[in-house]
Amino acid sequence: MPTRRTTILAEADLLERIDRFANRTRTTKTAVIAAALEAYLAEHDAAPELSFLAIGQSTHGRLSLDGRSIMRREAGRRSGLTR
Repeated sequence: MPTRRTTILAEADLLERIDRFANRTRTTKTAVIAAALEAYLAEHDAAPELSFLAIGQSTHGRLSLDGRSIMRREAGRRSGLTR
């Protein structure tokens, strides 16, 4: 996957800790920060599990639209989001 550059603001002591850790483990600060972000998102931003999955054909023309609407509504409930 291609990488992109960004800027973050962090307290000086946190940046120093990252620098020391990267030096100690012989890696880059970029790798440390990327791993930390991946771990954080894996814990806090998990994709909602689908309650059902089906393949078929219906004579009801709106079935797929209704199914998408139900899926969005259910995903919002599981993640704590309300609309």
